[in-house]
Amino acid sequence: MTTLEFSHVSRVYRVRGAGALRALADVSFTLESGRTIALVGQSGSGKSTIAKILTQLEAPSSGEILLDGHPIPHRGRALRRYRQTVRMVFQDPFASLNPYHTVRHHLERPLRLDHVVPRREIDAEVTRLLDRVRLDPVLADRNPHELSGGQRQRVAIARALASRPKLLIADEPVSMLDVSIRLGVLNLLAELQRESNLGVLYITHDLATARHFSDEIMVLNRGVVVERGPADRVILEPEHEYTRRLRDASPNPDLLFGATRAEEAGR
Repeated sequence: MTTLEFSHVSRVYRVRGAGALRALADVSFTLESGRTIALVGQSGSGKSTIAKILTQLEAPSSGEILLDGHPIPHRGRALRRYRQTVRMVFQDPFASLNPYHTVRHHLERPLRLDHVVPRREIDAEVTRLLDRVRLDPVLADRNPHELSGGQRQRVAIARALASRPKLLIADEPVSMLDVSIRLGVLNLLAELQRESNLGVLYITHDLATARHFSDEIMVLNRGVVVERGPADRVILEPEHEYTRRLRDASPNPDLLFGATRAEEAGR
């Protein structure tokens, strides 16, 4: 089992003329393979800062991140292994894929860089990745602008899976998609998580999808974890006022997902 520990992490930004801006304050959680944690909060709550720290785009001001009990390396082969183990699916499928390269290029690149399969097997692996995310392999030779938003996000998921990670960070992966296709992408992520025993950190502002998709919910407000617990308990019996406000501002999850399932059944 792969374990990622986010231990007592704080992040402070120094802003000219405004002093210190606290983005995270003593945040801790543990993500294990086979489990999904939803990190919920409004814009500015610190969710994306956590994602940036986990992907080594930013460094914490204090605290540490441990992978299977070992600190994250900052350079060399050990850092490359960490980045193969922990992959990210970005929020915007329109910006995360290079418009000048084909789908095949986006999937081949991590396969070649990380030496996932022998060169002679790369074409077959591209086809397998597209099959895993329920896309027709004929799309491999198309450019991103020829795909729908949902198809682009599935390509982004396939790219993240190319290195065969153990942990996946999904940063608002459906927030820019039409409501009618969000459930399909979330169900795909859930299926992939079960098939590959992935640990998933699902970052969202939407408690409705968090309950649908996660084992545990952690609520973040102004860089502080104000509530955490099993998904149903946090939604149905929130203890913190901020969580109650988020819940009341969210769509009814039963209505949302029930309507979406009915739409899909009618297609």
